[in-house]
Amino acid sequence: MEQLDLQSLLETSDEVCRDIAHSNVKGLSTSGKTPKERFYEDLERFGAYLADADGKIGDDEATLILQGLGKPANELNKRQIIARPKPTAAFAETVPLSLKYAVLADAGCKVKPDPHKGQRAMVFFDTFKLFGQTILATRTRDVSDTAVRRFTSYIDMLEKFVKEYAVWHSGPQKFYRVAEAVVEDPESAEEKQEKLEELLANLDSLVGLDAVKRQVHDLVNLIQVQKMRQELGMKTDGVSKHMVFSGNPGTGKTTVARMLAEIYHYLGVLRKGQLVEVDRSGLVRGYVGQTATRVQEVVEEALGGVLFVDEAYALTVKKGDNDFGQEAVDTLLKAMEDNRDDLVVIVAGYTDLMEQFLDSNPGLRSRFSNFIFFPDYTANELIAILHQNLEKREYKLSPEADKKARRQIRYRVNHKPDNFANARDIRNYMEHAISNHATRVVGLEEARGNKEILSTIEPEDLGGWN
Repeated sequence: MEQLDLQSLLETSDEVCRDIAHSNVKGLSTSGKTPKERFYEDLERFGAYLADADGKIGDDEATLILQGLGKPANELNKRQIIARPKPTAAFAETVPLSLKYAVLADAGCKVKPDPHKGQRAMVFFDTFKLFGQTILATRTRDVSDTAVRRFTSYIDMLEKFVKEYAVWHSGPQKFYRVAEAVVEDPESAEEKQEKLEELLANLDSLVGLDAVKRQVHDLVNLIQVQKMRQELGMKTDGVSKHMVFSGNPGTGKTTVARMLAEIYHYLGVLRKGQLVEVDRSGLVRGYVGQTATRVQEVVEEALGGVLFVDEAYALTVKKGDNDFGQEAVDTLLKAMEDNRDDLVVIVAGYTDLMEQFLDSNPGLRSRFSNFIFFPDYTANELIAILHQNLEKREYKLSPEADKKARRQIRYRVNHKPDNFANARDIRNYMEHAISNHATRVVGLEEARGNKEILSTIEPEDLGGWN
């Protein structure tokens, strides 16, 4: 497999900087600095931003930054990095000038002939990303959650900027391939990397759930950095992968769990990446010994993947003298310990009830260190989900139906009933509309062979909620 290597990427970036220096990019203003000087300054500031996540930049971190940039790690250079003013909040939200220049050069096609095939921005983006990962992976202290969050949010900002100008290129589309990596199965490794990028893109395409996506990206970045440290023979802290998903019904918990199972597989964390979904009824049996056996069977099925326990709090709500919910929990805890390298357990349910569940057993809370809250969707997000789901079924709303749907959904969100179920409500709403549409058009002679009539939901097709 061909993979990116920081030194080779920096050499390619140097070539890009020379291209930009000789281009006629409108708006190019380097404030007396060459594009290369500006680019390396931006990388240095990014490295310092990550190193300062714990409130200070150590001598070793300054050395890493300088070495990564190919600069001499002498006392003067290190002091300049350590004495750098603390990054402000604005830094984390400001696209570096060097990347802006690369995007302008790509978008305006200002360099001809073009040896970099319109991918200058991607070269810079990949360099920022790998430079940051290298700083996190090679520091003597282990990686902090704050540093990973800084890395994720900054790289996400750069990615959105490049995509905004339509000069984004995914892995398989990149013209540059550097540094041959030695792997036993190169074809499989390359396919896994491409699939991982695809899965993360699918996650990002979900409507809403911005905070959830950020947490998943943080986990992915942390796992990747820890793997880099392991390859270098450095100290690593085991990344706990068990999770608690809390939130109301229909907020995407099962969908994200299924995606996460595949993501973990293509990260090399899980052997198979399947999702096994159960609830209380799938674990608890009515006689002594049966529950433990059933839990063990489910765990066997989930090994190499994710066991997703929905409404997990129901296991610890005692339902009588012959209730074996606690036996299920105890057996599951033992299985998590026995198979800690081959099983990820995600427990899910209402926020308050999940807190009670975690407090029900002294060993429960310590097994779960990743807590992800799934908020209710906004009215606009539910409307977007409706349109997205209709499109998948090759339906659409007429303008009048769209107005009615928006009005009904906004009312429901503003007056949530006790049984409000977010996207599940929208799915039921859509299914009723499609059924009503079929009843309306089945007898219409003009509907035969007319895709417009057969695909358009009208206001009279839209019901409401019972």
